[in-house]
Amino acid sequence: MGNEAFDVNGFIQGLDAIFSAHDAATKAEPYLLDSLAEARRLADDAGQLTVINELLGFYRSQGRHDDNLPLVKESLELAKRMGLEGSDAWATTLINAATATRAAGKYDEAEKLYREALESSEKTLPPTDRRLAALHNNLSILYSETNRLEPAEQELRKALSILESSSVNATEDVDVASTHTNLALILMNEGRDDEALKHAAEALRIYKRGHLENSAHFASALAGYAQACFHAGDLANAVRAYRKSLAVIEECYGHNDYYTITKENLDSVEAAAAKAGVAVPADDGSDFWDDEGSRFADDSTTATKLAGAAQSFDWHVDKERQAMTSSAAQAAPAAAGAENTAAPSVPAAKPVATARPAITGLKLAKEYWKNCGKPMIADRYPEYKGRIAAGLVGHGSECYGFDDEISQDHDFGPRFCMWLTDEDYAKIGEQLQHDYETLLPKEFMGFTVKGADSATPRAQGAGRREGAFSIGDFFEGITGYREAPGDDPAKAHEWLMLDEATLAAATNGQIFADPLGAFSKTRQGFKDMPDDVRIALISRRIGMISQAGQYNFPRMIKRGDGAAAWLSIEEFVKAVSSFVYLINEPITVGYLPYYKWQFAALRKLCRGPVTRMDDAAEQLETLLRLSSAACFGGAGFGEGGKGAGPVVRQVTEVIDHLCAEVLTELRRDGLTRSDETFLEWQRPYVEEHITNPWLKSL
Repeated sequence: MGNEAFDVNGFIQGLDAIFSAHDAATKAEPYLLDSLAEARRLADDAGQLTVINELLGFYRSQGRHDDNLPLVKESLELAKRMGLEGSDAWATTLINAATATRAAGKYDEAEKLYREALESSEKTLPPTDRRLAALHNNLSILYSETNRLEPAEQELRKALSILESSSVNATEDVDVASTHTNLALILMNEGRDDEALKHAAEALRIYKRGHLENSAHFASALAGYAQACFHAGDLANAVRAYRKSLAVIEECYGHNDYYTITKENLDSVEAAAAKAGVAVPADDGSDFWDDEGSRFADDSTTATKLAGAAQSFDWHVDKERQAMTSSAAQAAPAAAGAENTAAPSVPAAKPVATARPAITGLKLAKEYWKNCGKPMIADRYPEYKGRIAAGLVGHGSECYGFDDEISQDHDFGPRFCMWLTDEDYAKIGEQLQHDYETLLPKEFMGFTVKGADSATPRAQGAGRREGAFSIGDFFEGITGYREAPGDDPAKAHEWLMLDEATLAAATNGQIFADPLGAFSKTRQGFKDMPDDVRIALISRRIGMISQAGQYNFPRMIKRGDGAAAWLSIEEFVKAVSSFVYLINEPITVGYLPYYKWQFAALRKLCRGPVTRMDDAAEQLETLLRLSSAACFGGAGFGEGGKGAGPVVRQVTEVIDHLCAEVLTELRRDGLTRSDETFLEWQRPYVEEHITNPWLKSL
């Protein structure tokens, strides 16, 4: 057996067969784990490393990032034991490890691995090797995810330089086109709309020169150009680009998710164009991306009208990024898919005291920062402009993105936060706050800036929600902790003291700039809930789902205690809502906010293309609609005096349906071996997966 080797080719063929048969959801993981066990049995290091690399990719596609982290460590140890350091295989192992680590939100570790891979590759590869471009693109994604736009831009420019110098014909190279589009997305977020348009247009020219307009990936470049036009206020070309993108998708893919999402974006931009009175020319087959005629909207009235359209546009753009793919997927981020880039913001508008656009608080905050805050820092604190983070996070409906005109009756107005390290805050924090309060305009885009005298008491003094903060003070003010408890088992109880609504407030909103990455890192720490804690909370939630919905609701109905039955439904709804967020993982979807925005957030989550239990919001709303009749209908209630019985049966059916879905999700994550439908009895199986004994139920 010592001479027996793992059959790598057979393993790859078997895995390919599973994916070709579309059986990956049920067969890929058992096959991969069995193969890894066989390679380990044979003590075949090369075989183990091959399987682990495939398993890393599979778990990443499933969002199972915590499962990947031990494999990352094992892959690096195997590669070292095999003496691969300094080789191409070592660089590949580092890249796979870094990408898995990045997906798990471990950005510092991921950056070190990417840097090590880059250093290793630069020693073994010629300077024009396209694999170096792939590495720079990967680093750009990481920087983009941590809101470090300047280094993200620098890495993309390095990638572009390598691709152009290595290409047989850079003017017709699809990978060059993809990098131009990704660079445009970064530049948009830096407020450099003119440059962004140039890069987005150049990507389209490359497809044109290469006669690749019928390529599916041309649609991604068109959508990126449409987004750039929207940013710059050119609604006519934004509509034309989305229409053409949609046509290419239909030809190449038919009516898939990508088509649906792009159609939603097109509808939103067409509505914005109609609202702004912008005429869209019919498609005459011309290369409209070279048309300078209507590109920039200088008129402040047009910019004001655009603001309302942007509200309904954000979510679709986020979804579109998830759906798009690129021909350069291995060498570059997807053409419109540089992860975590912000959706189109309101085009820059001059403050007009008499015009108040329909605009969300987050968009208003970003415009106030770009037009007023950022210039003030550049003028008065030039040595700190590369050190100050800015955005809007914390308490207030606008931080969740759910505010509307009704929200504007209190604590609403142009505002943003600036976050500094403790050292920087000690030096300039008080003066920066003074300048924020006294030097910035008191009116912006028709809105009045709220002063201390006009804010509600809860938003004053120590509870103020805008201006300058040290990073630690800011998070301590929301959570009681200057940084997240981390993954130390001894601090697990501290996570349990942080309810989900508090964690939602600490991780919501939007970061407009974070040159140091320090604020993003601290904020990410609060999203990175240890899996032991998450599973412990899942156990608690299924316990309440079972007790309130499966056990106490029917008992209270039998007793005729409608109030108690109604409260049982309330507890059931809260527990299911929390479970949906926990099973989709906070590091990916965040946390369930407080009761006021619970359903707004749940509806938005359930609209996502890959959300688990995506019918939960609809089912729970149905449950709430029926609850009054079920709990208080009485014996003679309803048509024909049939009483509340039929409605009670409907409520029970919804409860049973949701409990069955919960069980499906537990089994999908391997958290139970049991088929028991009464969820309280599932808790011991779930808690077998908790390593910290203090987190298990008594």
